[in-house]
Amino acid sequence: MKLIVNADDFGYTRAVSYGIVDAYQTGIVSSTTMMCNVDDLEHPVQLAEQNPTLGVGIHLVLTSGSPVSENVPSLVDGNGQFFRYDEFLKNIQSLESEEIEREWTSQIERFFSTGLKPTHLDSHHHVHARKEIRPIAVQLAKKYGIPLRRVNRETSSGGIYGPVKTTDVLFTDFYKDNVSIDMFETLLLKSVEKVQTVEINCHPGYVDEALVKKSSYVYQRLKEFTVLTSPELKKRIQQLNIDLITYRDI
Repeated sequence: MKLIVNADDFGYTRAVSYGIVDAYQTGIVSSTTMMCNVDDLEHPVQLAEQNPTLGVGIHLVLTSGSPVSENVPSLVDGNGQFFRYDEFLKNIQSLESEEIEREWTSQIERFFSTGLKPTHLDSHHHVHARKEIRPIAVQLAKKYGIPLRRVNRETSSGGIYGPVKTTDVLFTDFYKDNVSIDMFETLLLKSVEKVQTVEINCHPGYVDEALVKKSSYVYQRLKEFTVLTSPELKKRIQQLNIDLITYRDI
């Protein structure tokens, strides 16, 4: 089995970005996805350039910070900020598809402007998994010819991806109270000898003041980092003959 361990939120804050890179250099993280609507995009870009074998994709955003493009009124609150996740769900029926596509295109183009080549697309809070938004993500993946994170853990996608590459399975269970070596191994054992490619997404990181101000998921990132860099987990992966890959390899 081939495994992608993708750290979401690259670029969210400097501490998060440093933690992701260290989890790659000393642990089992093989891939990450960059938030392209952040103010300091130069920092994660520099880290990506310094670690060329780290897979770096695009973490499409609709629920954090402000948009890259202009005139997307259905996507923002009265302060011009993206809706927080709870408010986003309340307003999802009133979001304009054209504005989502234009905003995500702007985020993708900003990534390309750095000179990096994205490995794949996924999204903050998995918003591309919503049935109202998923066709937009699939269409953009087709347009740019890059893989897309699948939206569920089933091995059958019902043909929704067409020619777009994705893994056979995605697990999102390694989160909050389920962050442990045993949980990670449980997810692996569900898939070994059953499917060819699996993604487990995660959120390792260090903590800084910016993270405390912006996120409700703060010190749990340190716990994830500890698990993902533990020698015991690396040993278990080796014992299961699992190959760590990126989306470049699917």
